[in-house]
Amino acid sequence: MKNEDEIRRRIIELDVEHRDLDAVIEMLTLDGHHDQLQLRRLKKRKLQLKDYITLLKMQLVPDVPA
Repeated sequence: MKNEDEIRRRIIELDVEHRDLDAVIEMLTLDGHHDQLQLRRLKKRKLQLKDYITLLKMQLVPDVPA
């Protein structure tokens, strides 16, 4: 049970970081004076977070025998 709690806690942390990155990306895009490289890196990090969150959520789903 502790392992599941740790996974859920980590998912929440990553969700917060994902939302923060989304806000930063939107702010930089609206500003108009943004560095394209920085923006690409932020978007890449956001996608990595999304993939990792998905992976962690899959770990919470019990295996179903075929």
